[in-house]
Amino acid sequence: MALPDSALSELLDALRVGDGTDLVRELAQWALQQLIDTEAAQRIGADRYERTDGRVTHRNGTRPRVLTTKAGDLQIGIPKLRAGSYFPSLLEPRRRIDQALYAVVMEAYVNGVSTRSVDDLVVAMGADSGISKSEVSRICAGLDERVDAFRNRTLGHVTFPYLYLDATYVNVRDDALGQVVSRAVVVATGITAAGGREVLGCDVGDSEDETFWTRFLRSLKDRGLSGVRLVISDAHAGLKAAIRKNFQGSSWQRCRVHFARNLMVSFPKPTRKWCTPRSGRSSRSPTLSCWLPATTK
Repeated sequence: MALPDSALSELLDALRVGDGTDLVRELAQWALQQLIDTEAAQRIGADRYERTDGRVTHRNGTRPRVLTTKAGDLQIGIPKLRAGSYFPSLLEPRRRIDQALYAVVMEAYVNGVSTRSVDDLVVAMGADSGISKSEVSRICAGLDERVDAFRNRTLGHVTFPYLYLDATYVNVRDDALGQVVSRAVVVATGITAAGGREVLGCDVGDSEDETFWTRFLRSLKDRGLSGVRLVISDAHAGLKAAIRKNFQGSSWQRCRVHFARNLMVSFPKPTRKWCTPRSGRSSRSPTLSCWLPATTK
């Protein structure tokens, strides 16, 4: 269905206003409104003031909506219908910002930017109304859905003969305790027979005890992990016990990096810099890598 005859004159009016920022905002607002009106006309079966046999309902005014974009706040009108309802397919219910700015907010949140700073960032990008703390929280709730989908995906698409297991400790805020505490983050990385690498799963627990590792490894198997022939990890007692329970028949190898770190503790501090493995050292310089047992290489 063709756009209204006045579309060209409206576009020319938009081109005459302001400088760069206002121009982009006016053009984006004009284009979005034209698309919405055209889609509404298709839903109604007729343009404004047009008489057709295919008309199914009539317009009944508009309801204002502010869409926050990187070009600024766009004031648009969504047509209301006398019979039935209409919502533009270009927009999503309950979302007041566009996809590009949506991604910016989530990226800032992931990198530890506070909600107040996110609001300042949105304003700096041209959105006069900014963004509220509750809006940031609602947007970032979508991150939890994506993380859950990644963590619970099936793993039966290929076998992983080699499995790397590791853990680290990070400080996180516990809402129940109301304080920052240390938590163990465990990660499983699988290697295919062709050499492909894929992060299979991760989890957060209070500590690296046997019960936690056992539950984590069992969840990987429940999701389809199979064909594991060699597991590489550090020599943590709880982890080794969990590996024996979940991967009977598989070999275990101590991680060379962890072994080197543990071994470095035995060296006096003044000599550690000469024993630390470094790439590009002279072949005549002693390095820890040449002292490691063959089973750890």
